[in-house]
Amino acid sequence: MMSNERISCSLADAASGPSYMSYLESASKASPSLHVVYINTSLETKAFAHELVPTITCTSSNVVQTILQAFTQVPDLQVWYGPDSYMGANIAELFLQMTKMTDEEIAEIHPQHNRDSIKSLLPRLHYYQDGTCIVHHLFGHEVVEKINEMYSDAFLTAHFEVPGEMFSLTMEAKKRGMGVVGSTQNILDFIKQRVQEALDRNVSDHLQFVLGTESGMVTSIVAAVRSLLNSSQNGAKVKVEIVFPVSSDSMTSTSSNSSSDPESIKAGEVILPVIPGVASGEGCSIHGGCASCPYMKMNSLSSLFKVCNHLPDESNILASYEAERFKCQTPNGKEIADVGCEPILHMRQFQASKKLPEKLINHILQSQGSGR
Repeated sequence: MMSNERISCSLADAASGPSYMSYLESASKASPSLHVVYINTSLETKAFAHELVPTITCTSSNVVQTILQAFTQVPDLQVWYGPDSYMGANIAELFLQMTKMTDEEIAEIHPQHNRDSIKSLLPRLHYYQDGTCIVHHLFGHEVVEKINEMYSDAFLTAHFEVPGEMFSLTMEAKKRGMGVVGSTQNILDFIKQRVQEALDRNVSDHLQFVLGTESGMVTSIVAAVRSLLNSSQNGAKVKVEIVFPVSSDSMTSTSSNSSSDPESIKAGEVILPVIPGVASGEGCSIHGGCASCPYMKMNSLSSLFKVCNHLPDESNILASYEAERFKCQTPNGKEIADVGCEPILHMRQFQASKKLPEKLINHILQSQGSGR
């Protein structure tokens, strides 16, 4: 009931097709194997995958640690990540960069790894080649060129899901202490740290941060930065600017002529020759967008209120909206809800203990013994 239309996700769709199942079939023939699947996939995908290959879910904030820990717990393990091809390629690039670090630097990332272990795992790390997030796909070659041209002195941030060029550019900035690569929480922590450092210097400054991720996190950034600025007792003025780089497909010209054309849109006394959004209509759409997910925006506040108004649902009105497909069975005759939830529970145990759960390890080793 959260939307009158079917809410989807480009990544979830990529993992539900025959191409991804073929990818998992290949994984099932290599042993020992572990499938690390992004949390933004359907329960059906998790269930079908888990019956083919032992599976654990991940988020952008724990994917690196999940993979590194798995390699330490299972000798000769093959790891199969999916479905985000950008994130997979970026993780592989990150590990490649780690082979150039010292053992001490690598140990700060994961204490049980060194240069030799990282080199040895690279050939055993596989990732799906045909899945992308439509939002992060916007951060391509054109955007990278514009950043180099206009924001060469700014701090750069990049989510694991951005295209390789943006990721590599930010990795280079990271080496200079001018960038961060990781999850949305990593990005937020980096921005807060740099703002706090500027406040501690007590010198007027203007900080620019290029945000290489979904624009929805700007609210949390603004709230955190505003809190830091308001709590400062220093006299220095620190300005913080958040820059959203988007492709030209995400902008619409308001006039075919010059910016002084009377057809151009005016905001007060300012003439706007271009505005955010695509010419076809809704600004945040699958045709261009403004670095915002159109599928997430289908979860409207009015629909949420409609659901809440039926609670506590004594008349059982909401029953007809329950996801009946989760009651279906897997090819092995088990309920999708039962099998699909297990990879999520494995992740929760990993987050609590920092180790892959024994049940998952046994599943991996049993699959190896059965020749799968």
